[in-house]
Amino acid sequence: MTSREIAARFDCSWASTSRHLRILKDAGLVKVELDGREHIYRLDNERLLSVAGAWIQRFAQEGSV
Repeated sequence: MTSREIAARFDCSWASTSRHLRILKDAGLVKVELDGREHIYRLDNERLLSVAGAWIQRFAQEGSV
């Protein structure tokens, strides 16, 4: 999704969303492709699981109890 598409889903400005996406990109949690003038953001599932997988798994286990 583009940063504008992502911002439209939340109650925040496009500029604020772009700053947050830049932080996620710098952390390696999202990948960015350039399509013309648009930046397309994609979640890096593998990186997310390596960083927060154990934490995410706690919620999956709680939900199945």
